[in-house]
Amino acid sequence: MLYVSLALISPIHYCSAQWIGDSISESHIRKGIDLVYNLSFDSAKAEFQQITHAKPDHPAGYFFLAMVDWWRIVTDINNTSHDDHFLGMLDKVIDLCDKRLDNDGNDLTALFFKGGALGFQGRLHGNREDWLKAANSGREALPIVQKAYKVAPDNYDILMGMGIYNYYAAVVPELYPFVKPFMVFFPKGDKQKGIEQLRSASQQARYANVEATYFLMQVLQNFEKQHTDALQLAVHLHQLYPNNVIFHKYVGRCYAAVGNWTEMRGTFLDIMHHVREKRLGYDTTVEREANYYLGLHEMTFGRHTDALHYFYRADELSRSLDRAEISGFMVMTNLRIGMIYDLQGKRDLAITQYKKVLDMKDFQDAHKQAEQYLKTPYSKS
Repeated sequence: MLYVSLALISPIHYCSAQWIGDSISESHIRKGIDLVYNLSFDSAKAEFQQITHAKPDHPAGYFFLAMVDWWRIVTDINNTSHDDHFLGMLDKVIDLCDKRLDNDGNDLTALFFKGGALGFQGRLHGNREDWLKAANSGREALPIVQKAYKVAPDNYDILMGMGIYNYYAAVVPELYPFVKPFMVFFPKGDKQKGIEQLRSASQQARYANVEATYFLMQVLQNFEKQHTDALQLAVHLHQLYPNNVIFHKYVGRCYAAVGNWTEMRGTFLDIMHHVREKRLGYDTTVEREANYYLGLHEMTFGRHTDALHYFYRADELSRSLDRAEISGFMVMTNLRIGMIYDLQGKRDLAITQYKKVLDMKDFQDAHKQAEQYLKTPYSKS
């Protein structure tokens, strides 16, 4: 999932009961947070509604209800049916915060929740590739985050938001040049500082520690290539929230990245079992990913017929899923199929596959590999 820096500056995600002021509300929030991460959405919603009923003028309950929608969205990213409700709930949060800020411009609670709401608006717009709206949300949120940080510089929940901004503002424009024009609105980031801030928040934040760990895991796995460290975080998150499909997938990805094929295979077989059980979030996109990695496992150990079985299924699912845009899974699956055909001595079929890859978008140097194997058949060294 691509998170542009300007869509990632929400400062608190799951912090706040410390600004509500009573133990009963704090208990509902803590319980609701765990339920959200474990994808028990209805139960989490019931916990947060206790807060909106008890404190209808406080932004916290509405903010956390929006987070229920957020995790519905990210676990089914191509489904846009929750977008409007999510954005509407965030607008409610912003309105309540503005009323508080009209009375006191330094109201820390209002700064927290308004910055968080704007940041999450930006994240959704970024995921939907509406970069102008994402930039506008980020531009509005950043000074609020910075002001909150000045008011409470020792708050590790706020530090997470600063860490996210510092890292992605430094890294993403270099990886995705189309973002650069939007960055004229923002100060420069600091990659190393961002990582340090995320580590601190992961270890010490009161309410945002899980979210900080999640972001740190993504940074280490997807960008920094520190796969061993990312694996430790992924396993920890999966153990805490075994029903969370995103954490589950990252365990498998990290095992693949460190070359632990046995654990990788076991993880994706477990994921396939959940797919067959139709568990929440274990949809056809997850099935496609599991088939790809299981095919990669079989190919690595020379079981080419079994590998093709998995790759054919991954390709079939890709042709259904990738109607708007070709995915990396489709590209790499077709490349792997061609490589196996070469190993099986089916040169004509391999050539057809490599040409097919060249007609797709490039992904992880797939075009370079396809061109190389068109000249010289792939052979396992």
